[in-house]
Amino acid sequence: MVDVSDKPPTLRTAIARGHIQMTKETFDLIKQDKIKKGNVLTVAQVAGIQGAKSCSQLIPLCHPIGLTKASVAFTMSDDLPLGHRVDIEAHVRCKGETGVEMEALAAVSAAALTVFDMCKAVSKDMRIGGIRVVEKSGGKSGRWTSDE
Repeated sequence: MVDVSDKPPTLRTAIARGHIQMTKETFDLIKQDKIKKGNVLTVAQVAGIQGAKSCSQLIPLCHPIGLTKASVAFTMSDDLPLGHRVDIEAHVRCKGETGVEMEALAAVSAAALTVFDMCKAVSKDMRIGGIRVVEKSGGKSGRWTSDE
């Protein structure tokens, strides 16, 4: 790991996004809360938060960070040319010496993987994609926003 002990603690934030595409049948079952394993978006939200909190256990050189906020939200989109999908957005925050981009990415990834796991009995034809950091703030480099 990189030594961050000389850095002053600052407020650090990151927002990450991604999505999971699926069949209309799977999409409708999620919307109607009829997936046999339970409420997909509620379980995926908890999994995403847990993913953010566990990031340093998954990524070998990632610092363990005391997060002050981790949230995951979903938007169901069925009017896209790409078909039916669940859009995922994670917001992560801490006051510390290093950023929380990896934690935000881990949150989106864990949430998407949980949607896949809970719905694979209906259809394995799902695609996880578009996972990226869209905004970060804090530290020496300040604020950054993607051009999307």
